[in-house]
Amino acid sequence: MPFDLSNTLVVGISATALFDMSESDKIFSETKNLDPDKAIELFREYMKKHESEPLEPGTGFPLVRALLGLNKFMQSTDKSPLVEVVVMSRNSPDTGLRVLNSIRHEKLNITRSAFTAGESAADYVEAFDVDLFLTTDIADAQQVIDSKHSAAAILKTPPKEESSIPDGQVRLAFDGDAVLFSDKSELVYKSQGMEAFHAQEDAMQDTPMEEGPYATLLKKLATLQDRLPMRVEYSPVRIAIVTARNSPSEMRVIKTLRAWGVYVDEAFFLGGLEKGKVLKAFRPHIFFDDQDIHLEAAANLVPSGKVPYLSNSQLKNT
Repeated sequence: MPFDLSNTLVVGISATALFDMSESDKIFSETKNLDPDKAIELFREYMKKHESEPLEPGTGFPLVRALLGLNKFMQSTDKSPLVEVVVMSRNSPDTGLRVLNSIRHEKLNITRSAFTAGESAADYVEAFDVDLFLTTDIADAQQVIDSKHSAAAILKTPPKEESSIPDGQVRLAFDGDAVLFSDKSELVYKSQGMEAFHAQEDAMQDTPMEEGPYATLLKKLATLQDRLPMRVEYSPVRIAIVTARNSPSEMRVIKTLRAWGVYVDEAFFLGGLEKGKVLKAFRPHIFFDDQDIHLEAAANLVPSGKVPYLSNSQLKNT
């Protein structure tokens, strides 16, 4: 009987998002345009030479470690883990040995992996029942977002400052429009301006927004919270929404979340104020946003990931 992960939060992560592989990637990228075969040879030799040396943590490492730590709350009656992590890498199995050694060195309970030797790891997101795909590869993230099988993000480089996150918690921060919610409201703002946006959102405050690319993930997080042995208010999974919305457009956000049956611990309606300062105070393991203008500052302070627009979204060209 197949292993049932329908109630398990499954995170797929590339090797370059889990660990810092900038040095080996530089060796490959500097040679591939002049001599692709030589680049592959040099990369393979480098990885073999250093395969016993643990890699340094990447942007997604703190999140993965914290999420896997939630499995300590599993009950004796549970038939599946609370969280599952799958490494999905463009390395070959041979060059991926260093990645596997690093996982063991860090004592990460990751048992599943996919090494595709240069082919798109995104092709296997559905096969592994992934709910969230974290990568540094733009094309792979776009493919996953367009497939609508999973949430996906392109992780930024690790923040320059190291934040102190409370032990035993998993802290996640999300933008609203075009991330948790559909891009329809944001398109009104882009095309008609702030006044029209506020008027529409106030008038439609009792009409739940359509789901965005991260709505299913948020609901899966709600399932995860339900499996934990404590009230949701005391849950180690702490969720925040950090949005540029403000009054009178904030009511629709809260009522949409209520309609979806999900609990969010904190919400910040900033009305154009800088998100970075709030994020620094919240100290998330990861922050997801769709706009570079917010991510440029945030990524220096907290681990951050860009949520791509659908390829056919009007926002992609605005």
